[in-house]
Amino acid sequence: MSSTGSVLRWPSSEAVLEQARAWAEQQAAANPDLEAVGVFGSYGRGDAGVGSDLDLLLILSHCHLPVWERLRRWDTTPLPLATDLLVYSRAEWDTLPQWNPKLAEVLGREVRWLVEKVAAPGAMKGDIEVAADFDEPLAEHFDALS
Repeated sequence: MSSTGSVLRWPSSEAVLEQARAWAEQQAAANPDLEAVGVFGSYGRGDAGVGSDLDLLLILSHCHLPVWERLRRWDTTPLPLATDLLVYSRAEWDTLPQWNPKLAEVLGREVRWLVEKVAAPGAMKGDIEVAADFDEPLAEHFDALS
């Protein structure tokens, strides 16, 4: 007796990260304001398994769109897994430890950079620079998410 059902294989962590890197490089080439793309969560920690989703962090030079509008720009359908995005402006990223220290700590431990057009984001290096155009209501929204 043979099975007529399909057998699904979960992609290896290496394959997922390779495809994520290719996606990140394509996005960086097509979007001059995209400064960095990193992976965090289970793929950033290296403990992903069957059922893990892909968590990506995008850093833009500037972004004044509300959180829910930021995600529409990024088509993640070419990626092999369900993907969650965090999209920050450089100013938000650089001040993250000030308005969301728990998230800054987690990202500082977990983020593995796939693409960096500029030096690594300052928020994880200890030399924090407060940006003048930081949007306070946005910080409150992110606090509610953490």
